Amino acid sequence: MVPKRQTLEVWGDLACFTRPEMKVERFSYPVITPSAARAIFDAIYRKPKFRWQVTAIEVLEPPRYIALRRNEVKDRVPGADTITQWAMDKTEPEPLWADGDKAMLGTDQKGRTQRQTMALKNVKYRLHAEIKPWLEYRSELPGMEAQFRRRAAAGQCIYQPYFGCREFPAYFDMCDADIEGSNAMQDTHIGWMLYDVFDLSAPGASDSKPSISLFNANIKHGVLRVPDYNSPEVRKPSWRSTDD
Repeated sequence: MVPKRQTLEVWGDLACFTRPEMKVERFSYPVITPSAARAIFDAIYRKPKFRWQVTAIEVLEPPRYIALRRNEVKDRVPGADTITQWAMDKTEPEPLWADGDKAMLGTDQKGRTQRQTMALKNVKYRLHAEIKPWLEYRSELPGMEAQFRRRAAAGQCIYQPYFGCREFPAYFDMCDADIEGSNAMQDTHIGWMLYDVFDLSAPGASDSKPSISLFNANIKHGVLRVPDYNSPEVRKPSWRSTDD
């Protein structure tokens, strides 16, 4: 059973798809990454029976950068187990203070820090993706695709999709357009680009510890073609150069 292409037009005022080599200061790729695109589809429809495979990204607006200075909290949100305990009223929720530090609050919290961000503004993309069900659920593919289309057409989502950072909301609309290309972005060799931050090769892998993968990204006629995660074009932690 061959998966059908599912297409979304997405847009927003701001976006930041952070280049990992920039470390502390955020500097965005000029175009959305496959990981961020997959997260938008996940926000609309997600089940443990399948994974999303992004196949192509069309750039509908030229990349425009904007410099921002933001306050970022240095502490991390507690893990899923802690949140579950809070939800079940087994432990008392602990607030994450944006202002203050140990000297001020008497806790080990680290407070916040100002960081520079080179973000994108007025972004718009057409995202193409397929549902890839795990082996035992392949017979359910038509039902999964129909449910996604119903949800997307009605504007329903599990949580608000976003462009890289949760404070940059993404708006979406279902469409049936083919890959047409555009003149919004010239042919560009981006180089090594983040593909995903999880291992997408097995069920439940996206809920495990991070596993960074990369691919050699090229924009042609405004389209970024995305190889399958299992393709040799995608470099994963297990890959080793033949020159080693």
